Amino acid sequence: MTRASQIRPVPRPAATGSRPRRHRPRGLGMRLVQAGHLTHQQLAEATTQRNRSHARLSDILVARGVIHRAEMDRLLAADSGLRSVDLARRPPVARIARSLPAALCLAHGAVPWRRIGSVTVLALAHPDRAEPLRRALPADFGAYHFVFAPDSQVQKAIADAHRGDLAQRAETRCPAEMSCRDWAGPSRAMIRAPALATMALAGLTFPAAAAWVLMAIAVTALLANMTLKTLAALATLRARAAAAGAADAAPPPAIARLPRVSVLVPLHREARILPDLIRRLGRLDYPPELLEIRLVIEEDDAVTRAALAATPLPPWMAVTLVPDSRLRTKPRALNYALDFCRGSIVGIYDAEDAPEPNQIRRMVARFHASKPDVACLQGILDFYNARMNWLSRCFAIEYAVWFRMILPGFERLGLPVPLGGTTLFFRRDVLEAIGGWDAHNVTEDADLGMRLARHGYRCEFVPSVTYEEANCRPWAWVRQRSRWLKGFAMTWVSHMRRPARLWSELGPRGFAGFQVLFLGTLAAFLTAPFLWSFWLLALTGTVPFLMHLPDAALVALAALFVVSELVGIAIALAATSGPKHRFLMPWVPSMHLYFPLGALAAWKAVYEIVARPFYWDKTDHGHARPGPGDPMADA
Repeated sequence: MTRASQIRPVPRPAATGSRPRRHRPRGLGMRLVQAGHLTHQQLAEATTQRNRSHARLSDILVARGVIHRAEMDRLLAADSGLRSVDLARRPPVARIARSLPAALCLAHGAVPWRRIGSVTVLALAHPDRAEPLRRALPADFGAYHFVFAPDSQVQKAIADAHRGDLAQRAETRCPAEMSCRDWAGPSRAMIRAPALATMALAGLTFPAAAAWVLMAIAVTALLANMTLKTLAALATLRARAAAAGAADAAPPPAIARLPRVSVLVPLHREARILPDLIRRLGRLDYPPELLEIRLVIEEDDAVTRAALAATPLPPWMAVTLVPDSRLRTKPRALNYALDFCRGSIVGIYDAEDAPEPNQIRRMVARFHASKPDVACLQGILDFYNARMNWLSRCFAIEYAVWFRMILPGFERLGLPVPLGGTTLFFRRDVLEAIGGWDAHNVTEDADLGMRLARHGYRCEFVPSVTYEEANCRPWAWVRQRSRWLKGFAMTWVSHMRRPARLWSELGPRGFAGFQVLFLGTLAAFLTAPFLWSFWLLALTGTVPFLMHLPDAALVALAALFVVSELVGIAIALAATSGPKHRFLMPWVPSMHLYFPLGALAAWKAVYEIVARPFYWDKTDHGHARPGPGDPMADA
């Protein structure tokens, strides 16, 4: 009986209607048992897992450590009857490898390898995908023949053959009208620099007027931010009260077959924490045959590449090398790696993350129970070294407020949600449809949240925690925050190119929330020094440029500042009232001394917007370990 492996070179039209014949009734599993590669018990368990998922039997056996990947490749080649080729020793001819689009090759695990006369030899990693590949080939592709090659080699061959196209796609995946990539080039810098210089000159020429304008901006930003945070916090507290008083919720609908999940972990100079990362991700309890974790590193990151080469990885982990480029940002790396993912759900973790073991199961269950317009799920971020010093405690308070009070409140209020950079999970088809990440935006997460909202999609929060390393060194904190604020500015400008369209897509409430969140945050940090001048009022009884302000106005301003501080303290106390965060409550009043660092970061961001808009000021990790009493101390 002829097998799929015994395909003869045939003209394309004849191949279109042909079908490979079936294997012997015993199937691959029974043949492996009879050959002594696994037991009947192992086969029964693997078959049960296959029936509960969309995974191949071969993938299950490899992922669960029953058979090594190299041995399974040998067995698959022998079982299919295909000739086996080593693409590492005999790589495809570049011109021939590019005869099929990269997307088609990646989708079917195949790459054109050689051409013998008029026949194209296709290296195929999954013989069971032969028939779908037949149907996907262009009508004019001509005669072809299959050989077998390991999946990792096929993927590398595709990456090498389409290197330029894939790299260009990673940088331009986001639609131009929603990207900030046109900020590049000296012409744009020549516009931004004179504009800032003109404003500075006007301030020096008319100092009193400039002071009044800046004070007005500062007070407006303070009032707007306080109002938005208050509404968000109240919405979160109302939701908690409603959940506490509600009857037990119905159990979530059962999932007949679990989906495959791909998780991208971008790394850059992370050799120090690589062992901890692998150990922490190894605690995830999702079925390994349905879990694909891709460690994404830059091609020129020799340190991390050497560390990975010396570190054994589990079968469900793989390394994706991002081609070198002048643009080296996290979103560019994510865009590149997305093309190599196989999951219908795509998640993001950072290098220092320690997610809760059941997190992916919870995300999958939530997607299964959610409506199709829920395109993204965001987990909660926390810190495992919060007790390290004062800065780490304040950072932990800030994150507790942001992820446990403010962002869930945005969701409840129907406002667009600025995503966090990690513990994010997306429906892959939606992520691809909206153009992935903006490779040039250094706050790609917040920008992506806005683009999802503009396309009519929602983000929901799942109460599953990922622990990170708090930035506990002052200058490192400033560098990280300046990158975030620079990204906020880039995001605001990108989305405000056409304000009327933004209003139409977000609605009046969403548009107002967008302005307060991005423009209000930037204004608050940039003008914070002018608010500090009110300390002169308390210390000396006068503020030079407010000498002509009526007493009633001074009292109103002072009341606004006091109310703002009290509201901030109240929200922070509510956010840290849980059992795992109560140790932070005594430190909440000291946040008044923490945020001035943000002003320094904001002015650093202004400089970089002019001089280095796409510079990624990377945060170094691995400087702190979980301390006594911190979560994940044993993770």
